[in-house]
Amino acid sequence: MNKLIGILDDEEDILELVSIHLKKAGYQTCEFTEPKQLFSFLKEKSLALLLLDLMLPESDGIEICKQLKNSPDHKNIPVIMLTAKDEEFDKVLGLELGADDYITKPFSTRELVARVKAVLRRGTINVDSKKISINDLITLDLERYQVFVENKQIELTSTEFNILKILSQNKGLVFSRDNLLDKLWSNDKIVGSRTIDVHIRNLRDKLGIAGEMIKNIRGVGYKIE
Repeated sequence: MNKLIGILDDEEDILELVSIHLKKAGYQTCEFTEPKQLFSFLKEKSLALLLLDLMLPESDGIEICKQLKNSPDHKNIPVIMLTAKDEEFDKVLGLELGADDYITKPFSTRELVARVKAVLRRGTINVDSKKISINDLITLDLERYQVFVENKQIELTSTEFNILKILSQNKGLVFSRDNLLDKLWSNDKIVGSRTIDVHIRNLRDKLGIAGEMIKNIRGVGYKIE
């Protein structure tokens, strides 16, 4: 395994505890107590994943996440946020900025290791202004409105394409039917929320084996993994 996991937290005991258990699980770790240490490290090397504490004494974890996700060199580093129970707004904002998951303090080390493994299993989704590539299986060409599964072009309607684009640009995040309706049709109330189910079903069918990456979260909505 030997993937390098970064941990940014100002509490030395948490750094030590997390590091010990990640190493037991077969990972390498690099600990940081200040953001400047992290960004200095990233000038020379990269990380397989970053565990990021949101409550740092001199910095805002949300801003650090934003800087990473806006950086061409570092935007594909998965981020798991470490949060306190009363930071619900920060959790949502962090996920909207591109964080992959969050863990609420206090947490069990077993859960933390499981979350790290789950995020790393999702694979990398590379996003630029022109193309989105998901696990080397699906490729979206945003300029030509084309979709390829295992290098074979798949014909989608404009709505199916836009649903796939929204989910792919926000890997791991769950969109409710109403969220998707708002993004696709804004305030057009003529379109019912169940219309999304029909488009998702058709999209899965056309994508074939790749359609399994679109997950239905019962009672919530849809996401892509």
